[in-house]
Amino acid sequence: MTVLASSLDTGGPDYADARAAMLDKLAALDAEHAKALAGGGEKYTARHRGRGKMLARERIELLVDPDSPFLELSPLAAWGSDCTVGASLITGIGVVEGVECLITANDPTVRGGASNPWTLKKALRANEIAYANRLPVVSLVESGGADLPSQKEIFIPGGALFRDLTRLSAAGIPTIAVVFGNSTAGGAYVPGMSDHAVMIKERSKVFLGGPPLVKMATGEESDDESLGGAEMHARTSGLADHYAVDEADALRQARRIVARLNHRKAHPDPDPAFVEPPKYDEEELLGIVPGDLKTPFDPREVIARIVDGSDFDEFKPLYGPSLVTGWASLHGYPVGILANARGVLFGPESQKAAQFIQLANQRDVPLVFLHNTTGYMVGKEYEQSGIIKHGAMMINAVSNSKVPHLSVLMGASYGAGHYGMCGRAYDPRFLFAWPSAKSAVMGPQQLAGVLSIVARASAAAKGQPYDDEADAGLRALVEAQIESESLPMFLSGRLYDDGVVDPRDTRTVLGLCLSAIHTAPVEGARGGFGVFRM
Repeated sequence: MTVLASSLDTGGPDYADARAAMLDKLAALDAEHAKALAGGGEKYTARHRGRGKMLARERIELLVDPDSPFLELSPLAAWGSDCTVGASLITGIGVVEGVECLITANDPTVRGGASNPWTLKKALRANEIAYANRLPVVSLVESGGADLPSQKEIFIPGGALFRDLTRLSAAGIPTIAVVFGNSTAGGAYVPGMSDHAVMIKERSKVFLGGPPLVKMATGEESDDESLGGAEMHARTSGLADHYAVDEADALRQARRIVARLNHRKAHPDPDPAFVEPPKYDEEELLGIVPGDLKTPFDPREVIARIVDGSDFDEFKPLYGPSLVTGWASLHGYPVGILANARGVLFGPESQKAAQFIQLANQRDVPLVFLHNTTGYMVGKEYEQSGIIKHGAMMINAVSNSKVPHLSVLMGASYGAGHYGMCGRAYDPRFLFAWPSAKSAVMGPQQLAGVLSIVARASAAAKGQPYDDEADAGLRALVEAQIESESLPMFLSGRLYDDGVVDPRDTRTVLGLCLSAIHTAPVEGARGGFGVFRM
């Protein structure tokens, strides 16, 4: 075995400082996650319970297998906006009757579960994950539809939700809707377009237009039950495939539907008995990334604490040393790993990455990208040596690779380096960030400095004096803005990742993702990479 040797000094001051900085960031992260868990707050939670209803997370807990994990996705959606953290929707991957499913649940304690623009983005991202990984979709529905004041941002793109349900079904991916309350107007199409619909006696209300709208449109007098109640849909319209007497019964029936799907994984799961844990303590991951991201760290220390047996076969270790590449297993699944070592990507690193990605595609091996990069190297020497075409080669390989990609932002992820390391725009199956991560077009100081240089040159070209005092104020303002917009909670709020995770959970999170990925076939590209500019 090629077990990585660790040189991490867990008793040193640098480790202690890095660990303390990470713990501070985790405390802030926990406070934001608590907001998502609180939903609409005590008042609306009490009102919901007073109606004899379960909370959304309680419904998920009854749906999934006992003591099985639930990987929540995008829990910080809408962070930093005027909407409640979590975007009134819970999404994630859970195991139901032994089948990994993509689960969504409206949170009716937040404005009655109404959808705001961030709810829509979160739901569409969940559908992407289900489609790419062939995961059955279980929708736990209770929503008043679109949040009307923001309808202009929801109505036009919102139709994609219903399109996605039909495309999932057409691809042979099962879709199940369990209706716990209102599913009105456009929301009525969620059970209408799902393969299976479960409705609950005297609870479910599914109609295109409620009694007030029907009265306005046609003059007809009607009531909720005759217009869209569960019994009517079960007996008369036929929209309800299953009629439940209460919420627990509905969730029981949903579990039985999943049990009868005959939905099989494309690849069998590895036998846990033959999976060896890392040789080093995951707790030590807290002290690896320095508080100041300008300070480099060795990503092999991270790899040693997340891969099976800390066993890692490095590829081209002496060539392009700013990028570590190699082969490992994670929870029994083979993976190729690309990890930034010194921040900057040079020509050799780019060529090495392109070759490694091609090899992974030949072997049908998923790729894990561990980010800590300031981007591709700039300067006359590097431009003349072809850094653009070398960087383009790496980005070409990432763009046209067909094996699943998983990305983890550990530290910096700036500029085109973010793209070359499979950032969000390059469709990784999953992308997570550590609380220490930062991502932007470039670092705050560099960006502010560039703007200052351009402004100074513009003034000189016009023969105008330059105000150094105003320049200093502008630079400070720009630095503060870019710093705040580079932080993981800001980026996660905009769904640029699938969640900000505790470094100690990295192995578990990646393992759950790899398991989900292997529900679908894992097949690499055999050519088709486009023209590599040599």
